[in-house]
Amino acid sequence: MDAKINGRDIVFETNETILGVARRHGIFIPTLCELNDIDHAPGTCRICLVEVRRPGGAEPEYLTACDTPLGEGWQVLTRTAQVEEMRRLQMEMTMADHHQDCSTCPRNGNCELLSVANSVGLKQIRFRYTEGWQDLEPDHGTQPVVYDRSRCIRCQRCVAVCRKVQGVDALEMTGWGRTAGIRLKGGSVEVSPCVTCGQCVMVCPTGALAERDQTQEVLDCLADPDIVTVFQVAPAIRVGFGEEFGLPPGTNVEGQIIAALRGIGADVILDTNFGADVVIMEEGTELLGKLAEKKRPVFTSCCPAWINFAEKHYPDILPLLSSTRSPQAVVGKIAKTYLAEKRGFDPARMRVISIMPCTAKKEEAARPVLGEHGVPDVDIVLTMREFARLLRREGIDLKSLEPSAYDDPLMSEYSGAGAIFGTTGGVMEAAVRTMYYVVNGKELEHIEVSQLRGFENVRSAHVNLGGQYGEIKVAMCHGLKGTRELVEAVLDGRADFDFIEIMACPGGCVDGGGTLRSKKAYIPYAMKRRETIFNIDRKARVRQSHNNTQVKKLYADYLGAPHSEKAHHMLHTQYAPRPCGVEADIRAAWEELRKQDGKE
Repeated sequence: MDAKINGRDIVFETNETILGVARRHGIFIPTLCELNDIDHAPGTCRICLVEVRRPGGAEPEYLTACDTPLGEGWQVLTRTAQVEEMRRLQMEMTMADHHQDCSTCPRNGNCELLSVANSVGLKQIRFRYTEGWQDLEPDHGTQPVVYDRSRCIRCQRCVAVCRKVQGVDALEMTGWGRTAGIRLKGGSVEVSPCVTCGQCVMVCPTGALAERDQTQEVLDCLADPDIVTVFQVAPAIRVGFGEEFGLPPGTNVEGQIIAALRGIGADVILDTNFGADVVIMEEGTELLGKLAEKKRPVFTSCCPAWINFAEKHYPDILPLLSSTRSPQAVVGKIAKTYLAEKRGFDPARMRVISIMPCTAKKEEAARPVLGEHGVPDVDIVLTMREFARLLRREGIDLKSLEPSAYDDPLMSEYSGAGAIFGTTGGVMEAAVRTMYYVVNGKELEHIEVSQLRGFENVRSAHVNLGGQYGEIKVAMCHGLKGTRELVEAVLDGRADFDFIEIMACPGGCVDGGGTLRSKKAYIPYAMKRRETIFNIDRKARVRQSHNNTQVKKLYADYLGAPHSEKAHHMLHTQYAPRPCGVEADIRAAWEELRKQDGKE
């Protein structure tokens, strides 16, 4: 099929949109609500208006390019004076009821709305409509994710990613006209299907959705001379943080992060990878015990959004979850017990501060079972975005820092196995390395288990553990849409596995809901970050969790042995059903939409 765009002859296929064809030929059309990465093109913002002349048509039409299929013989113009004026008017009306206090916005300096306003040449805003939100304050509360309706542009990206990518369907549109916005089904996190994975935050083009900011709490701790600040850094942070300060995506900035933390006055700097190695010792031992007892499958328990998903959506699966805490929770517990004892710290004066790629980690840290007598093991959780704000408030430019190294003699060493926790499949591969050693008394010859390293949403493999266990069947899943299908297959008896790893976020922790956001793109650097993590593993002096000398010392001096009574008391947890009051029903939602389209 043939058409013209800006006078250029264009060949296209049936059902290709004007925007899709234009992009394929390098022709720019500004967009705002549309996000191609998640197949979202609602046409609500109308910034992508173009002029169209159909064959035989007397007058031009002005159509949205993102959702209009290009037609045979059409002539499309993308930058006439009339088109540009209409776009500016659309943007002006969008800005008119938007909270324009940019200095207080979480997207300050990285806002898609302002970028598009500049793109269409907006010079003035003549109207102000604030009735829908002027008396509303965002509900910061204690929840990990905060919604500010005064900054919402009703693009519906968050609804789309929650429904189509994650299959959770926790969000819905509410209100009319200037009072329109989004809300959680059921009205609150507790009764909604929401699992706080934060993927809605990742696609929000403005500051309407953001993490609950705790940077001031950290600064207050650093300023208090009576507090011992203990920072832990998750494996994904070092490969997903550099681009915030102008370094190429996927750059390993572990050394600069350590230097930055020292620069702001951290008392102790630990690596969550150490906790990951401890988790493998506990979870691997737990799995071998359950396999010997023919209790299968066992699900991993490192991802807090997955735990929320299981407790809310599939409580019947809870007995199959590993009881081992996540690496964050393990480090928090060991820091306030073992580290405090060995270093002479008063646990009451310690504040454990996590830097995580995850919004759900904030909720995990607040779980009553992950603390003692109302005192949490992890006190504060910063997302990667908050950490960037913290460093900027302290005047630190990560790019200019000389790399430093961990030096804590008790809890800073990590193996390559601990490092790969940051990407999907990494937990499974790390566990296999140690379980093979436990069963056979020797190291796995081909240490990189390549069949576990695909990027499909659901992957499976057979691994020969040897000994009495022989070949086991394992599965890995990232993203909750695939998780739902896998869990239902397990419950229905259609899936036959021994060990299953679940990561709620597509791509795993390297693309968690607390990672850096990219304009007009959803998790664009997953593969670069993933490859850097695998390179960290390849270059590691020790590549198996059981060979971590500090982990060995922890067990020898304090815990006794993996899964000992003391280790089980300190490093394991429990889960409880908390069914949501509003069940997600994706099929019913789409069926309703189809019926509505049919009536029109």
